[in-house]
Amino acid sequence: MNVFGIEIRSGRIENQQKSNGKLMQLFKDRGMLTFLGGLVLLSWWDAQQSLESIRFTVDNLVGIAPFILLSIGLTAYAKSTGADGLIARVFTGKEPTMIILAALMGGLSPFCSCGVIPLIAALLAMGVPLAPVMAFWLASPLMDPSMFFLTAGTLGMEFAVFKTFSAVTVGLIGGFGTYVLMRYGAFVYPLREGVGDGGCGGGTVRNPKEVAWNFWQSFERRRLFSKNAVDNFLFLGKWMMIAFFLESIMLAYIPAQTITQVIGGDDWLTLLSATAVGVPAYLNGYAALPLVGGLIEQGMAPGAGMCFLLAGGVSSIPAAIAVWALARPPVFAAYLLFAFVGAFSLGSLYSFLF
Repeated sequence: MNVFGIEIRSGRIENQQKSNGKLMQLFKDRGMLTFLGGLVLLSWWDAQQSLESIRFTVDNLVGIAPFILLSIGLTAYAKSTGADGLIARVFTGKEPTMIILAALMGGLSPFCSCGVIPLIAALLAMGVPLAPVMAFWLASPLMDPSMFFLTAGTLGMEFAVFKTFSAVTVGLIGGFGTYVLMRYGAFVYPLREGVGDGGCGGGTVRNPKEVAWNFWQSFERRRLFSKNAVDNFLFLGKWMMIAFFLESIMLAYIPAQTITQVIGGDDWLTLLSATAVGVPAYLNGYAALPLVGGLIEQGMAPGAGMCFLLAGGVSSIPAAIAVWALARPPVFAAYLLFAFVGAFSLGSLYSFLF
């Protein structure tokens, strides 16, 4: 018993040391260094605004804290129980059924952004048809449990529900579009040569662990829960802090009439512009939420905000580079086409309905 107790204490000390190490790494992160540098520069240029920006950031972080904690808990629970491995069961059966299930799973999957690309490579390398993989590929970056609660907290429940619907619909558009094109001989070899070893998401699909809903009964699963919770807390905390800081600057220095003139309408040209702007301007799925909320408060049409989030989430420059490295040019072109068509269509529908 004493030995067992020592093991527990040593494990806790080890976890604490790792947490402290991650905290130190956070302050060495480029994003954090940029944020701190921006804060110093703003303090030198406009000291009063720097204080207002700090107050704005803290107030908004406190306001959204319940949603952050809930999203962290759900994601950590999915990882520690092995529930994320259930995704492997989606890619079996008839192809149209697989497309529907893959789009639904993509809109609910708790995979981190770094895990999507190697996960896709693993699925295709295992011989899963491209059509259901494309459905999952398009839907997954747009929504997950964490994103849903944070979207509800920043943009409202109505916006969050419709964005979830849009994520699944964009996946269906891409999945069935790919299915039709493949029937005419397209996309015979979707992956580039040498790609397909998997990665941080591949192992989950190749070797799914048995689901243990009572994860707290296992020391290893408790440690996995703690690790995932800490990682997500630091990740979300960093990006939400940066996002609210940028929003405060935007609200202070960008006149509302400028936003209204550029993307304040709900005509098709405004929605198309918001869809196109979403690609270079999109920073991060979590950081984009407060920024879009601030733009809507400044006069941006909600439908344009939906177009921005949908297009940017799937086809932002970092995501596009990763897809280009993974897939052959025809698949890459189809991915972007489905993303743009889906984002513009769903954003237009949101503008029409609301």
